[in-house]
Amino acid sequence: MKLSVVYDFLPKRRTVRVSQVMDCFGVDFEQGRHVLAEELELPVSQGQVVCFTGDSGSGKSSLMRAAAAQLDGVLDIDSQALEQVSLIDGLGLEVSEGLRVLGACGLGEAQVMLRTPAELSDGQRYRYRLAKAIAAQPKWILADEFTATLDRTLAKVIAFNVRKICSRMGIGFLLATTHEDVVADLGPDVHVRCRLGEEPVVECGGEGDAAAGKKSSASPMRSGSARRPGTTGRISLGGITERMRSGSSCM
Repeated sequence: MKLSVVYDFLPKRRTVRVSQVMDCFGVDFEQGRHVLAEELELPVSQGQVVCFTGDSGSGKSSLMRAAAAQLDGVLDIDSQALEQVSLIDGLGLEVSEGLRVLGACGLGEAQVMLRTPAELSDGQRYRYRLAKAIAAQPKWILADEFTATLDRTLAKVIAFNVRKICSRMGIGFLLATTHEDVVADLGPDVHVRCRLGEEPVVECGGEGDAAAGKKSSASPMRSGSARRPGTTGRISLGGITERMRSGSSCM
């Protein structure tokens, strides 16, 4: 696909305060068009992880949504209504599969699965929206500010599990984030790097396959009860187990 994202600067009124700012910094109103991307080639196929990274205001979310507009079957995790029922009921899956999906999204503790969305923290609610989207099995899942509300260790584990879900279920993911620390575990098939005032850079070519085959900081997705941590072995992170290296701390 080809992406073009262009905004026209809107007319503005010159007030006393605006004039003072202009005089202070020696600037005038921006005019014409702001071009984020024009005819940007994006080689996207069904069942891929497509990640847009960059600073706030760099255009990553706009580019991601422009890509989503050209695809069928896209489910935005923020568009979902959250019914006030227990998490395990809200997924509408068989219990065994529901446990697997919730565990993969860091919601594998028994007590958490029995709560309603209103009883969750912001980070837990974000993960539940992701779990509900996975349960719906759309062609594509869109998630803006991916893992932004999570601590960085858990964010990397969730990213690794998204890669596994993509490979196992064939669901494509369109993800935008300011946090590039998740990219290695996410192993995107297409990575769009956005920079303020610069053309976006598209990287692709089997990164997802490489990520699936390499050793990662996170283990394959699991759910279930927590295990007691040791110096080596596994620890539980919200229902996800993560492998630890001998003699070193996690992450």
